[in-house]
Amino acid sequence: GLDTTIDWKNTGDNSYDGEKLRLLVHDESGKWERPDNILNNWRVTKTTLRLGSRIIGKCMMGSTSNSLDKGGDNFKRLYDDSDVTKRNKNGQTSSGLYSLFIPMEWNYEGYINSYGYPVFDTPKVPESDADGLPIETGVIDFWQNEVEGLKNDSDGLNEYYRQFPRTEEHAFRDEAKNSIFNLSKIYEQIDYNEDLERKGFITRGSFLWENGVKDTKVMFAPNKSGRFLVSWTPDKKLENNVITKNGIKHPGNEHIGAFGCDSYDISGTTDGQGSKGSLHGLTKFSMEDAPPNTFFLEYIARPQTAEMFFEDVLMALVYYGMPMLAENNKPRLLYYLKRRGYRGFAMNRPDKVWNKLSVAEREVGGIPNSSEDIKQVHAAAIETYIQKHVGMNDDGFGNIYFNTTLNDWAKFDINKRTKFDATISSGLAIMACNRHLYHPRPKYEKKGLDLKLSRFNNKGMQSQIIQ
Repeated sequence: GLDTTIDWKNTGDNSYDGEKLRLLVHDESGKWERPDNILNNWRVTKTTLRLGSRIIGKCMMGSTSNSLDKGGDNFKRLYDDSDVTKRNKNGQTSSGLYSLFIPMEWNYEGYINSYGYPVFDTPKVPESDADGLPIETGVIDFWQNEVEGLKNDSDGLNEYYRQFPRTEEHAFRDEAKNSIFNLSKIYEQIDYNEDLERKGFITRGSFLWENGVKDTKVMFAPNKSGRFLVSWTPDKKLENNVITKNGIKHPGNEHIGAFGCDSYDISGTTDGQGSKGSLHGLTKFSMEDAPPNTFFLEYIARPQTAEMFFEDVLMALVYYGMPMLAENNKPRLLYYLKRRGYRGFAMNRPDKVWNKLSVAEREVGGIPNSSEDIKQVHAAAIETYIQKHVGMNDDGFGNIYFNTTLNDWAKFDINKRTKFDATISSGLAIMACNRHLYHPRPKYEKKGLDLKLSRFNNKGMQSQIIQ
């Protein structure tokens, strides 16, 4: 039309600031490296498409993603803020955009037939593309062959996933860097877990006291807004298995499994970006009807108050009837349990005998996270679990279905542990289920028996002992 202008500008936080646009097209917006920031740019350019409350222009922002520290993290945040199922009261997403993910198999050159349809699987009848060239294999088979050829190159595989993603997890797959864990097994499990929540393997929900009366029985209620993800719940006879001894409540299903918890003490932070509370439940081998060595519960959230988090944790412990190993550097949760009469649910640190515990450790339990030895033992516990129970093995795939935790393991930096809430709590759950491995073993000094026989010199009339 008349007075229409098409132009371009370099990437920059203030590109097109102060102008009004009908159409804004971003290309490769998932690859803005520092100091440029796609989030800052979008906050500025979003206003060029609006006139007051009226939307006068549209934006199309397409891209594959770089690794997270090369612009991919900001692009992922923008993508997550564009979820059409989460809108504000004005009917808009947080970003003002709608997210759309298109799997690679829907538009991969060479695998679109002459009618414009993608050829997913190897065709049983002859197929040809728009140029008349034969299509001999399906695009999914081709993709899987490429992936198989990169199994021994973690960084190459992750780059291929980002360039040709089949899932959102693939699209934002990070670099391997110097991960201390086996990334191949972690990513095998992540790929296997795709869509498990939608298929019913995982249930999102909340725990509630029966009839709203605290310290009675706990019920689990499926709830799309719930903070808990669970993959297994116990039989009715095992629910709320709490034993009271001398007025103190103890877990009755300690032989089935245990929890690990990374708590927090302060309800709010000045920037609203405080670390989250994290709770994980893990089973161990038992004769009960429970899947062994399986992470069955994941909770990673920061409710409005710390007390809400404490109550969530307490209800999960009571429902499953299992103990918990928690960090005692932030002790409010442990004091909360003691005050409510649940001191028996808070495990003592497994690497010390009772008379070697500090006064605070005897009072409320828990384990410190400041010791270098504990940090190494914690990381080694996760590493061992990954080797045995994550990814493909002789019995099929592993027993952890929570991709948030798996991704946290993949990014874990042992020198910056505070950012990895899920890793801390899941590692503590593994330690709690294997606490016998950490019990101190007393040193016994075995004194050899002196069986030396005396020798005599029998020359002469009298025998004399030889010194």
